[in-house]
Amino acid sequence: MKQYDGIHWLPDEAYKKAMGQLHLQLNGVFDPFRIHGLDVFIPGAITEIVRLAEDFGLRVRGVDKPISLEMLRNKHR
Repeated sequence: MKQYDGIHWLPDEAYKKAMGQLHLQLNGVFDPFRIHGLDVFIPGAITEIVRLAEDFGLRVRGVDKPISLEMLRNKHR
């Protein structure tokens, strides 16, 4: 992830732990979708949500970062 001046960054281990916790919680949110056979779409949806959450985190800390699913999808094609 790009570094921005004036923003507190967690050490790598703490960041990885927080990301792991977020992924686990999002898996729980998507449990009902597994019942309906949509489990194949869940990993991609979680990845996109996490990327949007990271952009949101930057925005609320004053970084002029767009929160755009379309931009994320174009960037990772």
